[in-house]
Amino acid sequence: MAEGYLALTQCGKTLPLQVLRSRNGFYLGTTEDGMPFSRESQEYWRSRGEADKALLAGTWHQRRF
Repeated sequence: MAEGYLALTQCGKTLPLQVLRSRNGFYLGTTEDGMPFSRESQEYWRSRGEADKALLAGTWHQRRF
């Protein structure tokens, strides 16, 4: 399972990547204690399915900050 780069490099947390939702759409990020922790993807997708596909295929871009 992929882990959040920003969560690790910025906060020292090893957290799994997952599809999350905001009012901007679906994105790849991490959570801690059930709350959003980091937004890892540059992209937002219109559907959970599109975000799932991007995560599985590795066709997304990692935010660096």
